[in-house]
Amino acid sequence: MDLTLLYRGPLASCDYDCPYCPFAKRRDTPAQLRADRAALERFTAWVGAQRGDRISVLFTPWGEGLVRSWYRRALVTLSHEPQVSRVAIQTNLSCRTEWLGDADRDTVALWCTYHPGQTPYRRFLEKTGQLTEAGIRFSVGMVGLPEHLDSARRLRADLPGDIYLWINAAEGHTYTDSAAAEWTALDPLFGFSRDPHRSLGRACRTGDTVVSVDGDGTVRRCHFVPEPLGNLYDGSYRDALRPRPCSRALCDCHIGYVHLENLPLYDVFAGGVLERIPTDTARRGAVELPTPGLPAPGDAFPPAPCR
Repeated sequence: MDLTLLYRGPLASCDYDCPYCPFAKRRDTPAQLRADRAALERFTAWVGAQRGDRISVLFTPWGEGLVRSWYRRALVTLSHEPQVSRVAIQTNLSCRTEWLGDADRDTVALWCTYHPGQTPYRRFLEKTGQLTEAGIRFSVGMVGLPEHLDSARRLRADLPGDIYLWINAAEGHTYTDSAAAEWTALDPLFGFSRDPHRSLGRACRTGDTVVSVDGDGTVRRCHFVPEPLGNLYDGSYRDALRPRPCSRALCDCHIGYVHLENLPLYDVFAGGVLERIPTDTARRGAVELPTPGLPAPGDAFPPAPCR
């Protein structure tokens, strides 16, 4: 079996103060940090003990994981497990980078977000240069707020051409065609993020070959559908794995809609789904984008910061 696990433990603290994020500058107590560490170490040990499956892991913490030693250690450890195809994490890249020298470069990857105003631009750019020199796979992205446009243009100009710059549509923000065109000039795939995707009743890989896992091992089809499928550690989730249509009206976060089967994103990001690295062809914009459209009345989805 090929299985992708989206892991999100109890960690909910971040060293940044982004105004668009509800977890900005939030602090976990020592007890909460100990619980998060124990949960992550349990998860890492479980993955390490699997021998019959091919496993891919994306860590999607609410806060910033790589400032914590146990997340850095988990990425290094899992990168060397023969059954792990890919291990990646969403990060603001505020951590040091030399620890990646101990990881398997063919397996580890980073999904990096630049937050203007939270870190000096040159410091962030130097970190990306360190990743390039170390041979680490990574993508870089930003939230597409109007006040970030000049920073995004600067970042696109300064990054190597083979590093993908993705743009997330800002939550609750509506883009005119002219504004969307400005972002699309930086990220040819921005059209996939611009508007929520209708998903109700449509085939999705989540719940079948992709599941989310929380700190106590509860398995759900994805982060956005609350019904549990079972538990990772007692194996009860396995009997629930099967193709199933989406139960939500809309999907507006990349880590959700990338798995919709009516979208071509598994081909667009072939070999780089978890770290959000498209193929060379897709990076050049040679892919059919969805037709923009507003959600239908009554369509709703809960706030879910997508990093």
